[in-house]
Amino acid sequence: MVCALTAAICFGTATVLQAMAAREAGDGAGGEAALLLRAVRQWRYVVGLGLDGLGFVFQILALRSIPIYAVSAALASSLAVTAVVAARLLRVRLSGAEWAAVAVVCAGLAMLGLASGPEGDRSGSMTLKWVTLGIAVGVLLLGLAGGRLSGRWRALVLGLGAGFGFGVVEVSVRLIDTLRPAGLLANPATYALLVGGGAAFMLLTSALQRGSVTTATAGMVIGETIGPAAVGVVWLGDRTREGLTWLAVLGFTVAVAGALALARFGEAPDVADAGPEAAEPLSPSRP
Repeated sequence: MVCALTAAICFGTATVLQAMAAREAGDGAGGEAALLLRAVRQWRYVVGLGLDGLGFVFQILALRSIPIYAVSAALASSLAVTAVVAARLLRVRLSGAEWAAVAVVCAGLAMLGLASGPEGDRSGSMTLKWVTLGIAVGVLLLGLAGGRLSGRWRALVLGLGAGFGFGVVEVSVRLIDTLRPAGLLANPATYALLVGGGAAFMLLTSALQRGSVTTATAGMVIGETIGPAAVGVVWLGDRTREGLTWLAVLGFTVAVAGALALARFGEAPDVADAGPEAAEPLSPSRP
């Protein structure tokens, strides 16, 4: 659980940096891939990617030792980290309700830590591995077509797509049962991890730059928690400690609900607002 929480700290801090870089990248010409290329030229985005890479290492370590549902909830709590980072470094004022949401997330994670057992002992069928790859390709296609979406559903679709992509990564890590080159190349989960992760970053970058980031972040939290948790329990054998299933369900629900309450912190203030004048709470639909 320590590795999962460390990953959440890395991801939560990276979100602030990447959101600011995505805004600096501007609308410009081209689709989502062009937006991503412009964003990676921003130093904040590069530092954010470095933190994401470090967080991914800790995520892998966590997924190899505790159930997916515990890791998913811990990663969703990265929004609480983002809120605290924004409050401390960018002098964004959190309301009492938002501090309460941070406390709710922590309480949910504490319950999960007490209730979760070891990771499941099933390796996953070949069918599940191919299905996971198919979902990853679907997320990639959504990312390539994302620039054509419009209207109020845009942010939710992009956010859900990013969440599904990150969820594919979580499941794929568990479906990779050997690190031998021959085994990796023959495993569809390897390609699902690469395609799903890349597509998720593309969609998340677009979601942070366009539309309602609050809606997009809420969609991402839903997409990356519920599906992977269900796969872990139903197909990979994830279980709780004896007699504590109720506590795990309650902790998962509480942690995700607290993260959704903090969804507006998927968006960081503009660079120009990172001074004393940024003391007012952020607007969920800030341009």
